[in-house]
Amino acid sequence: MPEITSPSACQTVITTFETTPGTCQDLLDALHDAYEGFISKQPGFIAAGLHVNDAQTRIANYSQWTRREDFQAMLRSDEMRKRNREINGLCRSFEPVMYDVEAVFG
Repeated sequence: MPEITSPSACQTVITTFETTPGTCQDLLDALHDAYEGFISKQPGFIAAGLHVNDAQTRIANYSQWTRREDFQAMLRSDEMRKRNREINGLCRSFEPVMYDVEAVFG
């Protein structure tokens, strides 16, 4: 389970996907498969969560990694490059962005 703390010792990555109601579930299935079959088994992976808006036009993914280099190595692997080509075909766009936790409330 992702745990948000500040300061954070891990690398946070938030990826947003633009999709359509007609392909949202297919994209979610591909993301579930990617996490269960590959991503969660990669060195440095800590945790992740998937979020879907009510209109099923956006998916947000929050993931945590031990180091930014771990996330980058996973992204550059042949397996993930193949999966990302499939994922790209199911959405209008997607963009992974690395963040630092600035503050936590509550």
